[in-house]
Amino acid sequence: MRMKKILVIQGGGRAKGNTAQLINHFVDGAKESGHSVEVLSLLNHEVKGCLGCNACRYGKPCIQKDAFNDFVPKIKDADCIVFASPLYFWTISARIKAFIERFYCIAEEDPNPPLGRYEKYPVKDCALLMTSADDFFWTFEQAVSYYQFALVHYIGFHDKGMVLAGGCGDTDGRPQIDKTAHLQEAYEFGKNIYSH
Repeated sequence: MRMKKILVIQGGGRAKGNTAQLINHFVDGAKESGHSVEVLSLLNHEVKGCLGCNACRYGKPCIQKDAFNDFVPKIKDADCIVFASPLYFWTISARIKAFIERFYCIAEEDPNPPLGRYEKYPVKDCALLMTSADDFFWTFEQAVSYYQFALVHYIGFHDKGMVLAGGCGDTDGRPQIDKTAHLQEAYEFGKNIYSH
């Protein structure tokens, strides 16, 4: 098994909250299998949403002066990008959404794109880590739908799986993910993400 470069995008939550803990256990598992892992926290690096100005079209950098342009080489170098977010209003955080919107500036022209796509993107693997206080059968439905449509079907990334950690306590700020099986699940997911 070739060792992979995994880039984890931490898109919200608290510095030591449920999502951060889920990420840490995923990272531990992935590193145990010999992969190199870097976590980029959008809590510490501002990435604004896309302006739709088209100034970046096909190979030009985004005109916005924030952290995203510094992230582009890391995105291009990674084998797998893991998107990690708490559930906010039934979907991914605004920080993660803004980050994904800015992929527009790494798109390349595609003279014959498949149905539903306008350009081509670097081919990457991807995964989703999410936490939530709620744990209904539909809790993660919107977030998973966005992940599948935007990242897998549209951008063309290859889905490596997801850990959807529901039932992590109430929303008053006290993380309770350690009372669930989700941390072990994230560890095993990281450890085995490339074993199949």
